[in-house]
Amino acid sequence: MAQRKSKIDPQILEMPPQKMAVVYGKGVPDKVFPEFMPALYGSAYTLKFDLKKQGLPTFKVSGLRARYPDAHLVPQDEWTIIVGLPIPEDTTSLPQKVPGIEVKIETWEYGTVAQILHLGAYDQEGPTVERLHQFIEENGYEIAGVHEEEYLTSPDAKVIKTIIRYPVKMK
Repeated sequence: MAQRKSKIDPQILEMPPQKMAVVYGKGVPDKVFPEFMPALYGSAYTLKFDLKKQGLPTFKVSGLRARYPDAHLVPQDEWTIIVGLPIPEDTTSLPQKVPGIEVKIETWEYGTVAQILHLGAYDQEGPTVERLHQFIEENGYEIAGVHEEEYLTSPDAKVIKTIIRYPVKMK
């Protein structure tokens, strides 16, 4: 596997499957996210506090992830957006906190992935994504799944940090 030299260098790694609380939307991310974030975070935090009340092990709500399966195929206002938060593996149901917005349970498969840390605004990701694509190609891999982003900071952070990730396979 290719070694990375610093935190901002691309890398290839193995990731296990992850159970996720998930919502679906369509459109421009900065318009769609505010619509369904209350439902997603409401479900995750209610689950966390319900577990705590029952004296069961709880979890940290973090690592918002988004998948954009058709971003390279359609105009931005038509993007399919799948947003998720990691939840405990033994979760079988989620409290629904916002009427009309269903929060589902899914297992996101990973396996071998290529990822890179992007520092800066979301609309400036292009060169970072290109660098990751080039790294994948140069190391004998090809993209084998959808574009995913993991948001390490909030959108109003001084330096926005986003992991850009793709499932990959050997050519």
